[in-house]
Amino acid sequence: MSTPILRDFPDHLETERLLIRAPRAGDGAENCAAVQESLAELRPWMPWAMEPLTPESQEAVMRRAHADFMARTDLMLLLLLKGTNTMIGSSGLHRIDWRVPRFEIGYWLRTSYTGKAYLTEAVNAITAFAFGTLEALRVEIRCDERNTRSAAVAQRCGFALEGVLRHSGRSHLDGELVNEMVFAQIR
Repeated sequence: MSTPILRDFPDHLETERLLIRAPRAGDGAENCAAVQESLAELRPWMPWAMEPLTPESQEAVMRRAHADFMARTDLMLLLLLKGTNTMIGSSGLHRIDWRVPRFEIGYWLRTSYTGKAYLTEAVNAITAFAFGTLEALRVEIRCDERNTRSAAVAQRCGFALEGVLRHSGRSHLDGELVNEMVFAQIR
């Protein structure tokens, strides 16, 4: 189908422990709490974590993300503990090129839920969704070369390191040049 907005696919998927779903109106306060708890770990890697954080600002983020999901321009996915409303992080399929189709998985996890393989479970499920349901030919994970925890998730999920883009950008913290690792799986 040539028009992405006309593509029909589910707005959620489930794993053994997680409900992975598109954002909805009303998710802002829970997302704010998850981000607030995790700011120390997020700020070195996520420029958006430097923005002012309020339940209202996060509600606006959730509503824009819902609109983007419906337009098929960006597919943010929230990670919730199955059977609860507890948001433990966020992921999704970004930098979409429907002509290939190609997607980039991004992710972060709430600090109190790290070390329990939730991200590995989520990334594996989202990767399978991209290849199976969305018919992806390429799925990438990109991260700052210094972000060893993010790189470890990519490697655990079977993504191959294709290369390092040297001096590919500047740090949002200090303006220093950074290197970006590019991991990928292809069909």
